[in-house]
Amino acid sequence: MIRRLLTGLVLALSASQAWATDTLRCGSQLINVGDRSSEVLQKCGEPVSRDLLGYKRSADRREEFQVEEWTYGPKGGMYQYLRFEGNRLKQITSKRGN
Repeated sequence: MIRRLLTGLVLALSASQAWATDTLRCGSQLINVGDRSSEVLQKCGEPVSRDLLGYKRSADRREEFQVEEWTYGPKGGMYQYLRFEGNRLKQITSKRGN
């Protein structure tokens, strides 16, 4: 019985972690993976930093697009790192600052 309860708890926590990495709250607005960089800028404002990570080729190798990482924070001691590929938000990660 306890084993089932623990397994269910682990699965619930894993699901909430996956959701948390797909969205980010900026004030009263939410941004999601897939949003355009202009939408993120409008909702969250100017990031603390913008780093050009390089360029990536599309799957058919006909196009090349820019890869950037924007940093927001610290908010409550947490930094938010937003990775954009071709002006689309691809990944949101968080890290506690020192």
